[in-house]
Amino acid sequence: MEVTVESIEQGTILHLHGRFDANVSARVVEHIDSAASTDTPNTIVNMAEVPFIDSSGLTVLVRGLKRCRQRNGDLVLCNLQQPVQIIFELTSMDRAFKIFTDEAAARAALSH
Repeated sequence: MEVTVESIEQGTILHLHGRFDANVSARVVEHIDSAASTDTPNTIVNMAEVPFIDSSGLTVLVRGLKRCRQRNGDLVLCNLQQPVQIIFELTSMDRAFKIFTDEAAARAALSH
């Protein structure tokens, strides 16, 4: 998996590219922890290029959400592909996360 980091006024955007599974979870944790440790601990995880997520990927995102909220920020998701969206729905994780159809909507939500 490749992770691209983008700093924006509202916080940080992580663009994930590839399968989000146990093999890459540690790397993503580092990026989320780094984003949550900034003065603006809001994180957008753009998953437009993630065709698959497993339980370790979900765990990383839940941990990141908790970390951001502990610092008075938030972690939101956007651009979920259908197979990934289905995993979120089957595990009821779609209730825990704010999920947006595109990055612009996620940015706007963090602006308020």
